[in-house]
Amino acid sequence: MTGKNSMITVVAALFIVQAAFAQDTLTLSGAIGRAMTSNYGVIIARAETEIASINNFWGNAGRYPTIGFDASENNSYDLSGESYSGRLSAGIGLNWILFDGFRIRVTKIRLENLESLSEGSLGVMIENTIEDVILGYYNVLLQQEQLAVLKTVMDLSSDRYRYELDRKSLGGSVTYDVLQAQNVFLTDKANFMNQEVVVRNAVRNLNFLMGVEPTMNWSFSESFEADTSRYLLSDLLTKMKNSNQVLKNQYTGLLLKQNETALSKSGYLPELSLSTGVDFNQSWPVAAAQSAANNGSFSPYGNLRLSYDIYSAGLRKRAVEVARIWVRPVWAGEYWNVGIME
Repeated sequence: MTGKNSMITVVAALFIVQAAFAQDTLTLSGAIGRAMTSNYGVIIARAETEIASINNFWGNAGRYPTIGFDASENNSYDLSGESYSGRLSAGIGLNWILFDGFRIRVTKIRLENLESLSEGSLGVMIENTIEDVILGYYNVLLQQEQLAVLKTVMDLSSDRYRYELDRKSLGGSVTYDVLQAQNVFLTDKANFMNQEVVVRNAVRNLNFLMGVEPTMNWSFSESFEADTSRYLLSDLLTKMKNSNQVLKNQYTGLLLKQNETALSKSGYLPELSLSTGVDFNQSWPVAAAQSAANNGSFSPYGNLRLSYDIYSAGLRKRAVEVARIWVRPVWAGEYWNVGIME
């Protein structure tokens, strides 16, 4: 029974070791799919896009009114006259900016541009991640091919070393030839071991791009072949003008700078606001040996307020000049000659 139990233990251990070293098959499309769901850069870019989408609404721009409620109670006691008084105040009010120099409209356009820029940044992040995964995947294949070549070279030098040992044992070779063959073999073996480290690092970098554990091992199923497709320069230029997300993001950044200029100009216009609501007040003065006398009142109100800064020590002018400085170099650059704005 002891021998049988020992055999079962050995077999179980072999299965455990085999399971530990089992490798999942990884295709290029599978690597890209894992990166799209687990890459931290893509996850952060998606979160920023979602935040920009949530912030893009008219309430953030100040289009809608605000409604507030407040209440307070004040009590006082006169020690000399032995009397006290109480006062309850409550009110609900609405404040609404009717006109503020088109600042609300410009702010809303700015929020839309920010959302568009965040979506473009997400697109760039996805494109860069896909590019990095493709390069990382084929870099693993390249390093594995290099490892196979070094393995063949090491096997050949090992055979040569054993051949020289056999010749020396038969008297057909000298120590110099044996040491020379040994030196070549050890050099090839060192190169092979260094390449093993390079392969492991390449796999680890690919795991980092995919957002998985660095120690994950894979069986790479794609073939290592060169792409011999031919491209026309005119087609590449057309695709760059129509689909290059980096250029689109830069154009969106220019629109944001124009928004800053428009916001600065809005300071030259007046502001008109409306405030309306209802106030409630009740007081109850009480003197010595007297009952409380309640006095209550409701006071509805509605007010319009027009404000305009006649002089601000040149702050508005300088704000507009600074905003224009940010826009001017972009328009003057040759970058826009590619026709991205068409």
